[in-house]
Amino acid sequence: MPYSAALIRKVRAHLKGDGIIAYATESCYGLGCDPRSARAVRRLLQLKGRPQSKGLILIADRFSRLRRYVLPPTAEQSKQLDPTWPGPHTWLMPASRHTPHWLRGRHESIAVRVTAHPDAAGLCRILGTALVSTSANRAGLKPLKTYAACVKAFGQCVLVLPGRVGARKTPSTIQHLISGKIVRP
Repeated sequence: MPYSAALIRKVRAHLKGDGIIAYATESCYGLGCDPRSARAVRRLLQLKGRPQSKGLILIADRFSRLRRYVLPPTAEQSKQLDPTWPGPHTWLMPASRHTPHWLRGRHESIAVRVTAHPDAAGLCRILGTALVSTSANRAGLKPLKTYAACVKAFGQCVLVLPGRVGARKTPSTIQHLISGKIVRP
């Protein structure tokens, strides 16, 4: 769904003020924020009831927006990444020294995905940044799949964007780049 200029201005201001947004992704609504804002990430984790130690996923419309958070992939690793992006495949990549602990949790890696979902990718493109992306739900509950459900669950705590969730029934695959191990099918 193309977003209006007025809504984009509102989203920019909301994110700049350490706000949290909800937006459509491949399989559910996602909760996101500016990955550079420790305060926003802390608020998002509190809202979800998710421990910071687990780490978070970053999404973007293209890999260049994720480069600052990861070590450069080797040519061989790029051969693994390229066929899966854009798409619903999240990779655990070695985190760069610039990656804040509030994003990677207790891990030396960071989860990143180049999304093919038109709303999520469009949002990253228009904003010119990667976004934190975690399922829109409180810990232990099912991920929310509609605008109305997000408004009902989060009220004024989250700026909910209109959109249509993709047809995917399950969350993105998560795979470790170094070991090749699939963490979440």
